[in-house]
Amino acid sequence: MQLHKHPELTQRLAAAHALGTLRGGARRRFEAIAREQPAVRAAAIEWQIRVGSLNELQPAAEPGPQVWTRILNLVHAEQEQAALQRQRASAAPATPASARGGWWNHLALWRGAGLAGVAVAVLAALLVPGLQRDAGERAAQVAALQQDLQQRDARVAQLERELQAAPEVRYVSVLTDDKNQPAVLVTFDGRNNRLSLQRVGNFREAADRSLQLWAVPPGATPRSLGVLTPERLLQLASSESAVREIPLLAISLEPLGGVPGDRGPTGPVLFHGALIQKQI
Repeated sequence: MQLHKHPELTQRLAAAHALGTLRGGARRRFEAIAREQPAVRAAAIEWQIRVGSLNELQPAAEPGPQVWTRILNLVHAEQEQAALQRQRASAAPATPASARGGWWNHLALWRGAGLAGVAVAVLAALLVPGLQRDAGERAAQVAALQQDLQQRDARVAQLERELQAAPEVRYVSVLTDDKNQPAVLVTFDGRNNRLSLQRVGNFREAADRSLQLWAVPPGATPRSLGVLTPERLLQLASSESAVREIPLLAISLEPLGGVPGDRGPTGPVLFHGALIQKQI
């Protein structure tokens, strides 16, 4: 697939790949194409940088001086309590370790743990709001990015619909009269399998007559491609096999509604012209 020829689709897939929403076989196919097509690979790298740079957008937050003052006060208080306990322990008789209940009953251990818990709580009280705010900002950025991707998806879908609706002219012919004056422009749309006929002259058939379009193969009986209506612009369903290798088109004047298509024209041939296959 020549993905680099569709820039908007490339951008959409590269963004989904960077965000992690492109999964499974679609992700593997995109990565394979990116390895082969430099433009696709560049788009993938660009979106990886965009998404990765979201982590660098948040400002650093430092604790205020009052936080450090509170921590120092708690440390000093713990040191004073420890000194007081040492004085009391030196004045009291020693108690066996078994009577004290083991190391898990050690007062300094639990006080140290309590002090550490207080410090963690103070830091959490300071940092958590900032982290929540950063998370909210990132969520807003991701939501905006997703909205942008949805808009791109809608635009790509619209372009795909327009591309499908656009005619792909593969054959063209200008039918002229016996004075070499243009009368009807004929084109064949290979994408939608239809012939478009546009009257460019002033000829108008009588109410009880119809114009009929014929494909004239070499050395064979002409085959009908359809009966024209009085409108200046007309489209007839057809297939490429009906016009492939047909060197000439012709229009005859027939009874109203036309004649059987496998027997050739019964009335005079009014217009004719070579059918040319487009090369571009």
